[in-house]
Amino acid sequence: MWKDSLRVEAYGTVDELNSSIGIVRVFNQEIVEHNKRAGQLEDELRWVQNKLFDVGSILATTPGQTFKNMPQVLASDVTRLEKMIDRCQKSLEPLKEFILPGGGKVSGFLHQARTICRRAERLCVALSKIEPVDPTIIKFVNRLSDALFVLARWVAKTQGEPEFLWERDVAKNST
Repeated sequence: MWKDSLRVEAYGTVDELNSSIGIVRVFNQEIVEHNKRAGQLEDELRWVQNKLFDVGSILATTPGQTFKNMPQVLASDVTRLEKMIDRCQKSLEPLKEFILPGGGKVSGFLHQARTICRRAERLCVALSKIEPVDPTIIKFVNRLSDALFVLARWVAKTQGEPEFLWERDVAKNST
C-alpha cells in the first residue's frame, strides 16, 4: 500500500491523535496527586487511547481480512463517550459564544486533539466512499471529537483555567 493512500492517511491521523492525547496525559499527570478530577480524566484518556489503537489497527487491516483477537469498536464504546459527554456537561454553563482554543496546558492540548480528531473523521468518511469502513468507527471518531471539546471545557472549569470566548469584530474594537 502506498504511503499516500487514503487508508494510510486515515490510520496515520488516528495515530497522530493518539499521540496528542498522550501529551494531554503527560501534562495532566502533573496534577493527578492533588486533583481527584485529574485522576478521572486520566482514566478516561487511557481508555480513549486504547480504543484509538483499536481504531488504527482496524483501519490498517485490508478490508475483508480478519485475524484472531482482532480489535473491535462497538456501539457500547460510542455510548460510553456519550455518557462521558453528558456527565461533564452537567457542571458546564451553556455556550453563548464560540470558544477559542487555549486556556491551560491540559485544556489547550485537548482542543488541539479535537481538531486532529475532526481531521481523522474527515479522512475516515472520505475513505468510506471508496473502501468499506465500519460505520461504528466513524461514529466513534465523531463522538470522540465532541467528547474532547467537552473535556477541554470541563478541565478548564475543574482546574480553574480560563476559557477564551470569541470576540466578534475584536480587530475593529482595538483600533
